[in-house]
Amino acid sequence: MTRHASAGSRDIAVVAFAQTDHRRTSDDLSEVEMLMPVLHEVLDRTGLKTADIGFTCSGSSDYLAGRAFSFTLALDGVGAWPPISESHVEMDGAWALYEAWTKLLTGDADTALVYAYGKSSPGPLRDVLTRQLDPYYVAPLWPDSVALAALQAQALIDVGSTDEESLAAIAARSRSDATANPHAQLRGPVPHGDHLVRPLRTGDCPPIGDGAAAVILAAGDRARELCERPAWIRGVDHRVEAHSLGVRDLTDSPSTRLAAERAGAFERPVDTAELHAPFTSQEVVLRKALDLGDDVRVNPSGGALAANPVMAAGLVRIGEAAARIHRGESDRALAHATSGPCLQQNLVAVLEGDPR
Repeated sequence: MTRHASAGSRDIAVVAFAQTDHRRTSDDLSEVEMLMPVLHEVLDRTGLKTADIGFTCSGSSDYLAGRAFSFTLALDGVGAWPPISESHVEMDGAWALYEAWTKLLTGDADTALVYAYGKSSPGPLRDVLTRQLDPYYVAPLWPDSVALAALQAQALIDVGSTDEESLAAIAARSRSDATANPHAQLRGPVPHGDHLVRPLRTGDCPPIGDGAAAVILAAGDRARELCERPAWIRGVDHRVEAHSLGVRDLTDSPSTRLAAERAGAFERPVDTAELHAPFTSQEVVLRKALDLGDDVRVNPSGGALAANPVMAAGLVRIGEAAARIHRGESDRALAHATSGPCLQQNLVAVLEGDPR
């Protein structure tokens, strides 16, 4: 599972990133209509055409769309004729990026298009996400995603790792940072609100919304041709916790720590971290697992508390980290994506810009 760039391997970089304006609802748009402008924008940033892309990989969920093989419809937005080399993961787009990265490492392609999308607005998202749970012992009880996150938050409070005031401060900082992000769904001073499920208040939880994102990867000299300052992927790794919540310590995330170690995150300090922490309490867990100090800028985009399009939010974290390197605002950044209840599955990527 480890994919840490080593001597002799190809250098792969994120050379372009685009995303939608994330909205509470997009009833007026189909998945294809929501995705098309993002695909056009990310290609325009590099000057590439669909025919120039060596590999395409997407991430989405049939559960959100409410129909099997829903991703095949999205291919209409990509343009699958003449035939293209294409793949799909039933996961957040961050895992699609992982597959595309490994494809480029083999030398089978020099460029890759990775995209992800999710429309959470049509159905009850908290109920839909229960389908990720153990189907025999947990899912039949229908504990929703917010209730499970509240268990994690209470565990952190019980061991003294945080309190409600500290969680509120995380939410306030994230929404304040999102003020500079034109794509964010929630920006500026948002009331922290009443308890949704104790100890979590409305402001501790992510907004429900629709959105899409896309990145382009390129190898070696091709990356430098397409981007003035590529965001080189120095390592990517993903790990999974035990499926049963009862055998896990919810106050820690050893899978995140191991993924970060295998991706090379601890070899040198990072200056930026884009963490996929849909709940304020999960940022507490991730900061500890990743050993992030106060000198690291965490979620300058506002993070998942400002916009959390399911199946795209993890890819957005990688894209946001890469974009800061493109703009010269970061030299070494960490990006994290998660899936499942209480940080069950975790992916960590380390990105670097060329020395200035």
